[in-house]
Order: sequence, then structure tokens, then C-alpha cells
Amino acid sequence: MHLPGGGRRLQVRCHRVARCAKNASPPYATPAELAAAITTTPATTLARRPAADAWAPVEVVCHLRDLEESFHDRLTAILATDEPRFATTNPNRWAEDRQYLRHDAHDAVRAFVRRRTETLMLLRGLAADAWSRAGWQLDSRGRRTVDEFLTLMAWHDENHLAQLARALVGRA
Repeated sequence: MHLPGGGRRLQVRCHRVARCAKNASPPYATPAELAAAITTTPATTLARRPAADAWAPVEVVCHLRDLEESFHDRLTAILATDEPRFATTNPNRWAEDRQYLRHDAHDAVRAFVRRRTETLMLLRGLAADAWSRAGWQLDSRGRRTVDEFLTLMAWHDENHLAQLARALVGRA
């Protein structure tokens, strides 16, 4: 993904973060990887769960889309407010309540790409001290800085890209 206006500092930070997140791909690489993973996959395969307790590929993609929305909202709040507090998310409940299996995976990828681009643009021009601004997750994760959220994004992307790859071949 090309970062408009350069974004070299963010690219360097993303690469450093990716190395810290156990060699995960940088967060700006995920949109292309996600689109490539499902581009030729039939809708029936995208909606097939590899096991009763595992997500189908479309559910993984919808989860990434919705978590990106959450990441963006949290980062925006952290940058605008001192130490905001965030409610706990429940991804399994989201998958059920939002009926991920009924969604179009390609639409979900497009929505993810749009929001990820906005998230990276938000981070692109941050001053050095802004990376240490933080918010509180009201669960066991506690306080997280902007820099830690970027690390979490890289890990989260890598985790779910691997899950998606397994689901596409019918493995949980």
C-alpha cells in the first residue's frame, strides 16, 4: 500500500513494529495481502466454516474490518482526549450479532482497506510525543499507547491472516 504524501517515518515505524510483533507484516501491507487471499475464492468457500467452533473466511475478514474500525476510533480518541477509556470488545458476539456469514467478503475487504488507509493517514504525521499518548482498555489489557496499538495491529493482522489462510483450505 502506498502511503499518500510519503509517510516514510510511519513506514519505518511500521517495519520496526512488525519486527517486534514476531516478524508480522507491517500494517500497511495487510490490505493487499487480505485482498489477494480471497480474490478468486468462491463465495461458498468464503462462507464455509472449517470446524463448528472456527470462523469461516468471511467471518475473519469481517472481524478484521470491524476491529480496524475500533482501532481507528480508539486512536482518534487517544489523540483528541487525555487517557480515554474503551469498553471491552467481544469478537465472537460481533460475529453472531452482526451475522458475518451473510456479508460479502469482498465488500468487507474494501471497507477494511478504506478504514486502514484512514488509520495510517491519521498516524502518518504524528509528532514524536504523540506516540506515547494512551488510552485505557477496560479489560485485562489496561493502558495502551498509540505505539502499542500499532504493535497490536501488526500482531492482530498477522494472526488473522494466518487464520484466514487455514480457513481457506478447510483447517481450523
